[in-house]
Order: sequence, then structure tokens, then C-alpha cells
Amino acid sequence: MSEVKISAEPRTEFGKGGARRTRRAGKVPAVLYGHGEKPRHIALPAREFAAAIRHGGMTQVFNIEISDGGTALALAKSIQRDPIKDTFDHVDLIIVKRGEKVTVDIPVQLTGEPARDTLVMHENDRLAVLADATRLPDHLEASIDGLGAGSQVTAADVKLPQGVELAADPALVIAVVTGAPTEADMDAAGGDAAPVETTDEAPAETADA
Repeated sequence: MSEVKISAEPRTEFGKGGARRTRRAGKVPAVLYGHGEKPRHIALPAREFAAAIRHGGMTQVFNIEISDGGTALALAKSIQRDPIKDTFDHVDLIIVKRGEKVTVDIPVQLTGEPARDTLVMHENDRLAVLADATRLPDHLEASIDGLGAGSQVTAADVKLPQGVELAADPALVIAVVTGAPTEADMDAAGGDAAPVETTDEAPAETADA
């Protein structure tokens, strides 16, 4: 995962009014903390931040340049969104160092096709791993190719890139393969709906702070 350079401005206004004014100005209120540093309240350009998150998700590494001086490498620890407007209300950013290993949750994608007449249920779509903070994979892969009804894919079955270690319980279930219901099953259940197949600590500041 490559680094994305992004500018930031210090924030001096807080509370609901300050957060609203920051967002109206096209910026995202954020707090930057970690490695014993005093938390810094900053504002990020909304468009640039949104584009980076769309591309890299929560594993995107930001090289932040703050207008009043200083730079930092950081990961988005948590993001608060407006579900109606689909915009960012607030971001917690945690400082990381080059070569430092961090534990993060990485999306898991299922690959391949299971046996015929089966249904795949994705139980956990993210997996905790330990990896270099500046070399985080954007996703992990687990194969369901040829698996029959009754099969399971666990964390231990997920393919890990070089330098990435499993941090989750190896027995954690990622996906379960079951037999697809027959017409008789559906009639007995009294419905005809088709089942769905799927393949695929911060400072206490809120979105209004």
C-alpha cells in the first residue's frame, strides 16, 4: 500500500458549531495521536481524504503535512460517517513509524467457486493481522474453490503475504459452505424467497468535537 500525501490545518474551534463550520469549509475534523505525542486537532481536505479511503480503505497510510509545522505518518483508526449524506463527520488518526508492526483488520475476499448446489455464507469479512504499518495489504484471499456442503474456511486457511502474521484465532470461521435449499425445502418453509450468496484507544472526541 503506497503512502498518500495529504495536507492538514490545525483546528482551534471545537464543539458542534466548530465541527459544522469545518465541514462546511470542505474539511473533515480529525484528531492525530499516538507514540506518546500530545493529541493534535486538525482538519483534512474532504475530497482528498475521501478519494484515498475509497482507494485504500482503512489500511491506507497517510503522510500528513500540517500547515503550522510537522509531519506524521498515520492510519485511520476510526471514521465516523453521515449515513444520509455519505460524508465524513470525524476521523481518528493514529501515528505510525516506518518499520513498526501494527495489528489491523484486513478485508478478506473469497476466491474460486464452491461445488454445485451449495451456498456460501461469509461469517467474518475482516481478519486481524500483524504487519509493517507502511506495507499493509489492502485485502487478503481465502479459497472456496471446489468446497462441498459442510466445509468451513478458517483464519488458518487465509493466504498471508510475506511479512504478514496472523493475529486472530486460527480457528476463527471466515466462511461456511452449506447445501443450497431444494424446492421441497422452500415449500416446507412456506416461502419462495431465494437465499443470498456472498462471495466476497482513541481520545474521547466525537464527530461534534
